[in-house]
Amino acid sequence: MTLFIWWAAWLLDCWLGDPQHWPHPIRVIGKVINLVQRAVRRVCRSDLSLKLGGALLWLIVVGATWALSWGILALAYGLNAWLGVALEIWMIYTLLAGRCLGDAAREVEKPLRAGDLAQSREKLSWIVGRDTSQLQPPQITRAVVETVAENSVDGVIAPLFFLLLGGAPLAMAYKAVNTLDSMVGYKHEKYRAIGMVSARMDDIANFIPARISWLLLALAAALCGNDYQSALRTGWRDRRNHSSPNCAWPEATVAGALGIRLGGPNDYFGQRVEKPWIGDATREVSVDDIPATIRLMNVASLLALALFSLLYLLF
Repeated sequence: MTLFIWWAAWLLDCWLGDPQHWPHPIRVIGKVINLVQRAVRRVCRSDLSLKLGGALLWLIVVGATWALSWGILALAYGLNAWLGVALEIWMIYTLLAGRCLGDAAREVEKPLRAGDLAQSREKLSWIVGRDTSQLQPPQITRAVVETVAENSVDGVIAPLFFLLLGGAPLAMAYKAVNTLDSMVGYKHEKYRAIGMVSARMDDIANFIPARISWLLLALAAALCGNDYQSALRTGWRDRRNHSSPNCAWPEATVAGALGIRLGGPNDYFGQRVEKPWIGDATREVSVDDIPATIRLMNVASLLALALFSLLYLLF
């Protein structure tokens, strides 16, 4: 029954994605983060106290997410087995973001193909943290490819990995870790202290999934007809070309598979951030690299589910 639940949830994500007005636990987690963060800021003023408050924020949000997820599932299964199955499928489905990520990338791709630069910049600003107001088509395409590649880890591979380790409650706790990082785990002045623990814990949580993504995306490249040898080689060579210990693994692997260069300098919150280049510019980036990256992510997602299903059966 466990594998049926996993595959049903994955297929549901492929089919439905994340309808905008449907209830979603990540939105609830986000609201809790904001509430606790405001309470911490009212009490904590110094850098040290904000770091301690940020640690408390992390413990409250992640601990409450795991406990509530476990409690709700236990109650549902206690009332009726099929109610529990249905609820667990829904819970896991909400953790997966493959379809949503692909749809968001296509929303940027469409106006880019039509030559509507303003619209593509606006749509891109919804999914990246960098300043998009002056980006040109190659830069927009690189940003989309980077986002899809990077988020193939925290949007699909990592949730499935933690699902294997500890079921839906642990996978839900992972998403709380990831949401904390996306909301407060920045290095600029406003979040540097309060988000320190959240950023570090997200790095730890994604350490193994990011490295698994190197192999899965390279295998996906082979199945999709891309350069899997370059994917493996570039993924390993450029794995450290990022301020994050994890992000360069999937980005470099995709860059190698497609024969393009990612990374480079970008503007975040009005500040210029110099980043090393990832990959080799064997050709110019083109808008066709967006659907190619989505395809790599989708195939890697399926491979991850198959791998973790096999490990579940073996162990």
